[in-house]
Order: sequence, then structure tokens, then C-alpha cells
Amino acid sequence: MQAHQCTKLIERISWRSLQPVTAFVPYNSVAIQKVVCICQPSASRRRAHITSKNLERCRSMSVSAARQQGGNDQAFTLVGSGRVGTALKKLGSGSDKIIERGQAVEGPPGPIIVCTRNNDLQGVLDSTPEDRRQDLVFIQNGMLQPWLDARYLGNNTQALVYFAVSKKGETPIDGKTDANPEGLTAVTGKHAHAFAARLAAGDLSCKVLDQTQYKKSMLEKLIWICAVMLVGTKTGNISVGEVEKDHKDKLSTLIRELAGSGEAELKVQLDEGVLERLLAYSRSVASFPTAVKEVPWRNGWFYNLSLQAKQDGKADPSPTHSAWLKEVGAVE
Repeated sequence: MQAHQCTKLIERISWRSLQPVTAFVPYNSVAIQKVVCICQPSASRRRAHITSKNLERCRSMSVSAARQQGGNDQAFTLVGSGRVGTALKKLGSGSDKIIERGQAVEGPPGPIIVCTRNNDLQGVLDSTPEDRRQDLVFIQNGMLQPWLDARYLGNNTQALVYFAVSKKGETPIDGKTDANPEGLTAVTGKHAHAFAARLAAGDLSCKVLDQTQYKKSMLEKLIWICAVMLVGTKTGNISVGEVEKDHKDKLSTLIRELAGSGEAELKVQLDEGVLERLLAYSRSVASFPTAVKEVPWRNGWFYNLSLQAKQDGKADPSPTHSAWLKEVGAVE
């Protein structure tokens, strides 16, 4: 299958559609990066003749074309040379600049990917010239939006990273599950296409989302990390897989509580099947350990909503979460 056939294959799916699904696809002979709609046909219409094998062949050809035709020549500035920073650099063309701790953030025009822990973000910002701060790309876990908004960075590029890098220098493993075989990693903002193209160079999936859809996806990941880590810590610091297998009731309770609280605060409605998607992700990273950490960025956001509700004379929107956080000593 040639690259131009891949484009036609995608178009054939798209024109039969009624329900668009946004996806990133590097495509065609000049390897232009573009967002296209691969769509799900209506049950009342004839399904396009397409197989998962053909889609994978199409994606492989597209990624290959991007590599061969220079579609990944965008130089990045990478702040941090840990597992993720090193992995992103290896996927590039060799023109990236690495910024280590304490160094001034300066580099080529384009994305500045912040590959540090949350507590280092202020230091990174302080080291970045004001005229380059809109190029900062944030890939950290947790609720970043209040911090970003307070620093006039609310519209900066953000990414939800689901691919895993077990050790520095190793090849990333894509974040795919039995519920989301297309992949879970997502990005939004000014440098979204460049970030997705970099991942595509390593055959890693990445969806380019608008801000509303990204907010929903971000909330789901926040719910997962807060709920799974808390249940795992409460039950003896067991693995993620043990939480999903042996404590599904406890996990389901927390997910439902946090979903309701988060939806109300962010004024969004999560898509149906949240519980199933998060359980599936738990199975895909079953060997991961559990620990409640970075509380101000994670569980602390939900806990503050509980405190605010009480101050307003309302019921705690997530009482189980509040009680268990106190039980494990994460809050007073």
C-alpha cells in the first residue's frame, strides 16, 4: 500500500461517516502533518470496507513517509533529560536542545517541552524568557490548569502522556488498552501537531483534541491516578493490577465520586463508559506500584472541592475520598 493510497483509504472512511473522531495522521508524499477525521459509520448505513490490518498498514506507511520526507525535522527544546525527555530526543532528527536543571531555558524556535516534575515548574518558568513562555508545553500529571491560569499560561500546549518509559534510554511503550486500542495519549494547543508528529516518528499514537475534549480527557486521567493510587495505598501499597482485580468495588466507588465532583467543577460531562475505560487502563499497567504523592496537584484538588463544599454548607461531593485521604495520612 502506497502513501497516497493511505490518504484515499482515510477519505473513503470519512465521507461515509456521521460521527467524527479526531485523530492525528502523518500522511502523503510530502509528509505534511494534518488532523483528519476517521469516522464511525452509522448503523443505518453500509459500513466502509476497512479492516484493522489495513488501518495499521496505512498508519505504518504514513509514519514511514514522515520519517523519509523530513516530517519530523521540527527541533524541540527539552527541559529535563530523564526518561521522557531522553525518549523524545531519540525520536527527533538530532537537532533538539536539552536544558538541564538550573540552566536558562533557551533554544530553537518552536516547542519547549517541559519534562520535569510538577514541583519544578515554577523554576522552569522563571528560567524562561517572557517572549518564549507561550512555547512551553506541559506534559505533567495532575491538575495544572489553576497554576497555568494564574501565570497567564492557560492556553499553552498541554499533553496527556500515556506511553510508558520503564528506564532511561529504553523505547517507549504506547498507551493502548482493550477499551481504547487506538491509544490514549492526547494533546491540545499551539504546538499540538508538532508534538503528535514527534510521537508518530516512534510509532506512538497521539490524538489532537480541542480544549473542551481535552479537559474531559484530562479529568479522566486525574480521576484514575487519584483513585487507583489511593485505593492501592489504603490496601497495603499493592500494585495497580491488584487494585483492579481485588478491590474493584472500592475503586469503582472512588471513580464515581471523583467523576461527579470533577464534572460539576469543570462544567463538563464525561463520555459514557468512564469506569470501563479506567479499569481497562489499570489492566494495561498492572505491574505499576501505587503511592499517593504530589497531593497538591492530584488528590488535593478534589479534597479542596470537598472543603469548599463544607464551607458553603453543602455535602461533601466525595466523602469516601476525603475519609481515605485522612486514613492514609495524606491530609490532616
